[in-house]
Amino acid sequence: MLDVSSFELTAVEKDVLDHPLVGGVILFSRNYHDQQQLAELVRQIRHHSRNELLVAVDHEGGRVQRFRDSFSAIPAMGSIAANQDSITDEMRTDANTFGWLMASELLAFDIDISFAPVLDIWGISDVIGDRSFHQQPDLLIELASAFILGMRSAGMKSTGKHFPGHGNVKEDSHIAMPIDKRNKQVIFEQDMRVFSELHHKGLLDAVMPAHVIYPEVDSMPAGFSKIWVEQILRQQLAFNGVVFTDDLSMQGAAHLGSFVERAETALQAGCDMALVCNHPDAAIAVLDGLSRDYVPTGRVRSMRKTVDLGFDQLQQSVQYKNAIQRLEQFYES
Repeated sequence: MLDVSSFELTAVEKDVLDHPLVGGVILFSRNYHDQQQLAELVRQIRHHSRNELLVAVDHEGGRVQRFRDSFSAIPAMGSIAANQDSITDEMRTDANTFGWLMASELLAFDIDISFAPVLDIWGISDVIGDRSFHQQPDLLIELASAFILGMRSAGMKSTGKHFPGHGNVKEDSHIAMPIDKRNKQVIFEQDMRVFSELHHKGLLDAVMPAHVIYPEVDSMPAGFSKIWVEQILRQQLAFNGVVFTDDLSMQGAAHLGSFVERAETALQAGCDMALVCNHPDAAIAVLDGLSRDYVPTGRVRSMRKTVDLGFDQLQQSVQYKNAIQRLEQFYES
């Protein structure tokens, strides 16, 4: 999965999208000017691609929402039950509504997935913070379940991140190599339990491992570790969904070598799709350097959207009008 530079495709990007190893495109704020432009960009991406691409975006709400003008302002998930010790029906309804609203608006522009929700515990990590639903795993699981059910009812698959948990390391893996030195039992019983329980409830379609080292388990960051991906996630948890890498251009992946080496290590560890963002030369190097054995799989294609409803039609629906009203009430309270 790679990205594109602006509001429309360049000639080079059109050629790159025709490469047999390109399985997805992730969009950023720089790719959005207005809704008409976004719809045309996605149309062009699909037109010029050889494969049936997965179009994705980070659109969690709060400070991580790539499209803003003319899109609903989804709240930070941590604001739903901030400083509360129990989850009310109203909070569950809010989480469900916001999951549905976020997903519905993206799907209306032929975008398959938002990399959401964040399942990290709200701990000491500054880069996570209120992107997390809560400090307590049990309450986090309740709210995340409602949010995912909202996404699902709109027709969007879920991607839980950042497995097994990024919330209890201070360093930001975008600019550093975080190391979580806690006891393995603590990590499994707290952070990873969120992923485990949501998976066993049938609510996780995909996960994105953290660029974090957990030395009690392995010396490799989770997304490059056969222990974490194959042994723990696939075998121990019996997870058969999609595993996306986090962005391979982040500092938390830099010590694995070249971009080709990073992608190879992640794919050999058991990841299904490697993300190379904000570095077009590196993306081309990975496409040219990887074996053709890494063509997009049916498992990845299963993340494609399951509905086809335009934004004008969506706006006219009773459910959308009710969701907007609920959102306004949330901000007023």
